[in-house]
Order: sequence, then structure tokens, then C-alpha cells
Amino acid sequence: MENKYTSDVTSVIVDDREFILVGTAHISRQSADLVREVIENEKPDCVSVELDPQRYKALSEKKKWESLDLRAVIKNKQLTTLLINILLASYQKKLGEKLGVTPGLELLEAANTAKEKNIPIELCDRDVRITLRRAWNSMSLWQKMKFLSFGLAGVFEDQEISEEKLNEIKQKDALNELMRELGEAMPPLKTVLIDERDNYLATKIQDSPGKKIVAVVGAGHLEGIKKALEEKRKSDLKEIEIIPPVSPAWKWFGWGLPIVILLSIFYIGYTKGMAEAQYNMIFWFLANGIPSAFGAVIALAHPLVILTAFVAAPFTSLTPVIGAGYVAVFVQAYVVPPVVKEFQTVTDDIVKAGKWWSNKLLRLILVFVLTGLGSAVGTYVGAYEIISNLF
Repeated sequence: MENKYTSDVTSVIVDDREFILVGTAHISRQSADLVREVIENEKPDCVSVELDPQRYKALSEKKKWESLDLRAVIKNKQLTTLLINILLASYQKKLGEKLGVTPGLELLEAANTAKEKNIPIELCDRDVRITLRRAWNSMSLWQKMKFLSFGLAGVFEDQEISEEKLNEIKQKDALNELMRELGEAMPPLKTVLIDERDNYLATKIQDSPGKKIVAVVGAGHLEGIKKALEEKRKSDLKEIEIIPPVSPAWKWFGWGLPIVILLSIFYIGYTKGMAEAQYNMIFWFLANGIPSAFGAVIALAHPLVILTAFVAAPFTSLTPVIGAGYVAVFVQAYVVPPVVKEFQTVTDDIVKAGKWWSNKLLRLILVFVLTGLGSAVGTYVGAYEIISNLF
């Protein structure tokens, strides 16, 4: 196909099939117009869009946060994933607002144009929750801290952005440009967010029905997908949809530390008497309960949550199955649930420090992080004291 469009559109011929790839910036009105133009001119057999069903529903129904089931998020231990999702959404929304464009507009434009022309639509992206959880699990503790600090810095930074700057970003699209920068510092993140998704998208595009396919993807994926198509490379999707299990070393540590604590208290009681064992048990309880409750106080949690954190932390620290943060945040969500308006404004509120306490959804994250951090500090203080008393 002779390219009658911009350099953001490329064509790959594989056997008797043509794949027309449209690389877009997720915050560009120009990209949305280009998508419509290509689909109307090419009249493809199918339009493949870089969306998963959840993101498509969120864009088309505009109820991304309002429909969120918080209890399911907490139960499935996905609060960290939720925070990352909010950070990325806020970063992209901020850039879009500077240019007067809704993030994801061109993807929705692709789907709407296809519907208008009665062209089948294929959603070719991996579930964003799987992508984020694979990314999170691929990082070390230090890398996770760097990722969150980088995300917060990007959200709170207020810089002007022009169309010229957009054209620079556009080569990888806004979100993937952020991912590229993160990938340079944390290679595992790039592997999951860019390389794996290149292969996933390419495979799903190849599986789309018809002989002429228009695929609308972020510009940062364009080269990777093009190369995979040219090589007729297809990935085992089930393999890269699996969320990696926790490292066996962490499991051993998670169960090993509580066993060491309990055996130590038992041994102290056996060798030094029950009074000494009782002292160590009280120290463990207070060392865990006080910092966790203090974290809840800093988060301005409900009084019942502060009490819950104090009581739960000494026990949750003795099991890796559930942490004090999850117990505290579950109670907070029950007694002080966020209202619809706070779900609607969360991507704006996250950039304002004071809103972390006034927006009940963001306060849930504060409760989770601060009570969990307090419990973690208490665990190591208590363990150090008890193990030291062995000698």
C-alpha cells in the first residue's frame, strides 16, 4: 500500500493479508482524526483496537471509577494496583487537559467509527489489571518504591506542554513514554509493559478475522508490532496472562519469621520463666499495635479503624496471608465509604496533597499504606527485641 497518510500509519503484508497499523498518541485530537480517516478510506474487514474489555467499557460508559467494587479490590489485595492505575490515569489526564483532549479519545473514535460502518471490532490488549500486577510482581521492593515515587513526581509536576512537545511524545505515545523512562531505570517494568504487550497485541491482531485489518495502537508499540507481524511471530497468550506467584524465598521468610518469634517466646518462657515470656509477648503486641495505630491516626482514619489497627497488627504480623493494612482499610471502607463524587474526582484530587485526606477513596490508600508501614516497622522492632532476649 502506498502510504497516503502520515508516518504514523504503516502497512504490513503477510501472505494474503494486509495489516494497516495506525500509531497514535493517547492525548492527541490529531490522532483521533487520523484514525477515523484511515478506517473510512480503507474500509477494512476488521478494526483491532488497543483496549481490553474493562478499559473499553470505562471509556464508552464513562464510569471507570464510579463502578469500582472496592470490597472486591480489597479482598483480592489489589489496592496497590489501584493506586498505580490512578497515578497513570492522572498523569495522562493532566497532559490531555493541557491540550483539551480526553485521554483515549482516538481509541474510542476507532471503535465508534467501526460501529458506524458496521465493521467488526476486536479488543486486542491484555487486561490492564493483569499487566499492572505482572509489572508490580516483577519488581524488587526497592524498584517498587522507585516506581511509586516516580509516578507521584510525574503527577505532581506541573509543566507546560505544547503541540511541538506532543509531537516528540507522540512517537511513543504519552503513557508509553512514561513507561520507557521507567523501563530505563527498571528493566523488568519495560519487559512487562512494553515488550510483552507488543507481542500480545501482535498476536491478537493476527488473530483478528478478515484479510484487511486496521489496528489502532499506541505509537510506542508500532515498531514492535510491525516486527512481530513481519516475522509471523505469535506468542502463547496464556503464558503472559499468568500473574507470577510470590517468590518461594518470600514465602519462606513470611512463614519463617512468625515461627521464629513464637519459638523464641516459648524458649524464653522455658529457660527464663513465664514472667519474662509475658514481657516479650506484651512488647510484641505494643511494638506492632502502636505504630500501626499511629499510621491510622496520621491517615485521619475512623476511631474504630485506629482501634482495629492496634489490635490486628500483632496478629497479622504473625501470618503472611493478610496484613494489618488490609484489615484496617476494609474496616475504613465499611464505616467511611467513598461517595460517587470522590470516585469522579480522584484523578484530579490525587495531585493535591490535602485531598489525600478529604477524598475518602484516597484516604483509604493512606490508611492501607500507613497502617501497613507501621505494622512492618513494629514487626522488625519486636522481632529484634525478642530474638535479642534469647541471649
